[in-house]
Amino acid sequence: MFDLPAYLERNNARIHRALNRLLPAAGPDGRLREAMRYSLMAGGKRLRPNLCLAAAEAVGGDAEDAMTAACALEMIHTYSLIHDDLPAMDNDELRRGKPTCHIAFDEATAILAGDALLTTAFEILASMPGCRPERCMEVTRIVAAAAGSQGMVQGQMLDMLSQGSVLSLEQLEHLHSLKTGAMIEASLTVGALLAGGSPAQIEAVRAFGRRIGLAFQVVDDILNIEGDPSIMGKAVGTDQLRRKNSHPGQLGLAKSKEFAQNLVHQAIEALAELDARAEALRAIARYIVERKK
Repeated sequence: MFDLPAYLERNNARIHRALNRLLPAAGPDGRLREAMRYSLMAGGKRLRPNLCLAAAEAVGGDAEDAMTAACALEMIHTYSLIHDDLPAMDNDELRRGKPTCHIAFDEATAILAGDALLTTAFEILASMPGCRPERCMEVTRIVAAAAGSQGMVQGQMLDMLSQGSVLSLEQLEHLHSLKTGAMIEASLTVGALLAGGSPAQIEAVRAFGRRIGLAFQVVDDILNIEGDPSIMGKAVGTDQLRRKNSHPGQLGLAKSKEFAQNLVHQAIEALAELDARAEALRAIARYIVERKK
């Protein structure tokens, strides 16, 4: 049995050290850096960097080859959370068990901290040590596409525009594939690419990512209804208050849970041609539907 808690604890310690190295506490940017680090170093699941590292291992590479990219992915994810929590968007006051960035600092500082994390991430991606220029460029392109107007940001836009209306299941899955799935799929793809995976291996982890990205958002929607705020570190019941579209709203809780389980099963099947080195990915897929936060 793969020991996922030990694997994540070990990886998260390495990710924490790498983030500290890439964005140290001391710097010329004072309050801005303090706000960036306040959100970046607040912990959380570190799902995207862990998927990046696990994908590198799954194709037979060294996780360290993907560590810099993994940290950049976490910076982009953190920027998206800072902006998502703002009054103009979800207006949340709690994130990862702490006051959100705009509450701890102020709204303008939070906006700038998010901007700075996003641009720092691309600075890091453009200067990955030991990465061939053409591979570095391809990784940067993949992440930019997943994060931008045809990926996560577009998904957030669709999420806001659809509040108060009813989407079809196809429209809802498209929204989720952009808002959450795009960066999860990119995390796996660049991990495999940086580790020198073959085209078939890269396609396998990309297909895996496509399914667990949707499963992750379905479970998030379920937890927004029946999760424990003390465990999750954020408020629950907010989707219904904001009249957001969700799988539980469309299918009900029981069928949503079944749908998430089926997606995870399909994700694990996508890794059929990969050997035991992909066991961390399989374990993370199972964790996605079993998690409580």
